[in-house]
Amino acid sequence: MTFKRSVSPDGRIAVYSADDARMEYVYKFVTHGRYDPRRPEANRDLLDEGTLYVARFEANGKMKWLPLMFGQGPITAANGFASQADVLIEARRAADLLGATPMDRPEDVEAHPVTGCVYVVMTFDERRKPDQVNAANPRGPNRHGHIIEIVPPMMNGKPDHTATECVWEFFLLGGDPANPEHGARYQGPVSANGWLAAPDNIAFDPKGRIWIATDGQDDIAGLADSVYAAETMGPRRGMTRCFFSAPRGAEICGPEFTPDGQTLFLGIQHPADEKGSTFDKPSTRWPDFKDGVPPRSSVVAVTKADGGEIGS
Repeated sequence: MTFKRSVSPDGRIAVYSADDARMEYVYKFVTHGRYDPRRPEANRDLLDEGTLYVARFEANGKMKWLPLMFGQGPITAANGFASQADVLIEARRAADLLGATPMDRPEDVEAHPVTGCVYVVMTFDERRKPDQVNAANPRGPNRHGHIIEIVPPMMNGKPDHTATECVWEFFLLGGDPANPEHGARYQGPVSANGWLAAPDNIAFDPKGRIWIATDGQDDIAGLADSVYAAETMGPRRGMTRCFFSAPRGAEICGPEFTPDGQTLFLGIQHPADEKGSTFDKPSTRWPDFKDGVPPRSSVVAVTKADGGEIGS
């Protein structure tokens, strides 16, 4: 589960989260109090009080954030909830009762630093049956994952992350667009080496481009887990290109840029974690590549030889 915050025009903070499990939900928590950048001490307890919401995606391109509040709707003692504490402990069951949208392993939720659009990343759900599909998860099974873009309404010229009604659309549906069985969908043409599967974590660079790290692409598509980049606006919107590939058996997680965009940090997890690989004979000894030294998870810093921005 991930937690990412955004400050709305009225000063309240919205914290987005995703329950990375099959057929689970996307949430946000909106504080009752307001953020005050001039008084850091006044912001320490903001997360103590607020409202937890769960997402329901409609087929007409609209969505609602449904409050998970004790005493409202079906969230009552008659259904086994004794207090708001029970609701928070059993958020999944409360979301079931409200009719929230079951998602395909929602892993990451990030707000775009310029537009304020919220990107929700579904890794995949190979167990979803054809009769379990819904508007926001249209493939059953979903072997390749997808990314949804939520557009919050504007307040005083800025995105209102506290809003309970938004619109949404697909940013991409992963897979090979040349293979009709994948049901892939991109905003424009992608090359034979540019399509992706199993999107997992995302980040945005200072120019607003999205960078997508995958987890499980090796098992699903026979390709090393990688990092892909795409524009989020303009004529090349959603057209992914491969930038970096992981060592054998590894996934890439936690992409993050420095403020100047000149360094990209990537977490390399569990290298050599693949069939046939053993401790004595791993499929890779990354990053040391020395006899007798086991593979190790690490963080790499990617920079350009000329010191410019990544992607320039």
